[in-house]
Amino acid sequence: MADSRAASRYVKSLLGLAVEKNALEAVHSDMQLLSKICNENRAFELMLINPIIKHDKKRDILEKLFTGKMNALTLSILDILTRKNREPLLPAIAREFHTAYNVYKGIGKASITTAIPLDARLRGEFETMVKQLTEKKQVELTEKVDKDMIGGFVLNVGDRQIDASIKNKLKALKVNFSYNPYIKEF
Repeated sequence: MADSRAASRYVKSLLGLAVEKNALEAVHSDMQLLSKICNENRAFELMLINPIIKHDKKRDILEKLFTGKMNALTLSILDILTRKNREPLLPAIAREFHTAYNVYKGIGKASITTAIPLDARLRGEFETMVKQLTEKKQVELTEKVDKDMIGGFVLNVGDRQIDASIKNKLKALKVNFSYNPYIKEF
């Protein structure tokens, strides 16, 4: 809990600084790169969290990995965090920065689960539906494929869920058929 609070403070500061320096897009892509590396390479994330590895060594590793690939502002933040021995927060900061970026830019977020992958036409229809529900101009749509759904979709927008899946309708039918009006329930 304390780590997430500290990470959110760093995210707010980084977002404000990136906006001030007109480097928001560059810092956002750097944070997405860092988040992607942490998600794909468990050893990298464990290295950042590991208290046995010296902070100077971690700073050298981060410097060699990202020099020339990241914006100078992002590199300076990484350097500051490692000097303050806060590099275990880097994965959380990278993940939370994307959320803060979406809030700042007014981008709505939704996830869609379908039985088959979406084509461009369906994706556009779902994005239009989410734009109407959230009243946002831009939408970030996360797609998932669930073969067990049979057909239909499940759309999650914020705290709302629209379940138009065949699986859900079959489950509702099963419940309806299990009810027998001739047997008295107490």
